[in-house]
Amino acid sequence: MRAAALHRALTESTEPHLRALPDAVAALLTELDAPPRLGAHLRAVHDVAARLLDALAETYPGLAVAADEVLFGAATHDIGKVTFPSELSGPGCAHEPAGYELLVANGVEPRLARFARDHGSVAYAGLSTEELLVVLADKVWKGKRVTALEDEITARLCAVSGEQPWQAFLRLDDLLERLARDADSRLAFQARHPV
Repeated sequence: MRAAALHRALTESTEPHLRALPDAVAALLTELDAPPRLGAHLRAVHDVAARLLDALAETYPGLAVAADEVLFGAATHDIGKVTFPSELSGPGCAHEPAGYELLVANGVEPRLARFARDHGSVAYAGLSTEELLVVLADKVWKGKRVTALEDEITARLCAVSGEQPWQAFLRLDDLLERLARDADSRLAFQARHPV
């Protein structure tokens, strides 16, 4: 029954539309017997990351980002909650190193598994742009805004565009506000699926 519930979380139609997770990630979640709510959460964050990447590529074509890494990171960032399911409905960060270990144990390269370990970091200046975008997607999917995170991303946008910080921030702010508009729908989608 849990496998069927996970399948629904990974494939059901949504409004607004949420993209499917990469096939390899969906297969891994199925193999690990992941909680359906985790599948729904990863799908929502992955979709926001994809929308974020699309918008940034259009507005900041000079921003060098490994989009495949961001998408994989967003699709797997909380996979450690398979091991620590209580963190699906409560606080905790034990899932972060556990997620890294779980991914590596299942053949994922450490450069990709790092997102599971590092997505909870608040040392934003020490993160790669790819890691920052995964962290940002994991916040904005539910409409949460984090000033220090957005400031670090703004600085990186300015570095490639030559814009003044206020200009880059206004563009980023507009993008994040658009993404946050669907937060209630995404939260409702996730809540429909059992822990």
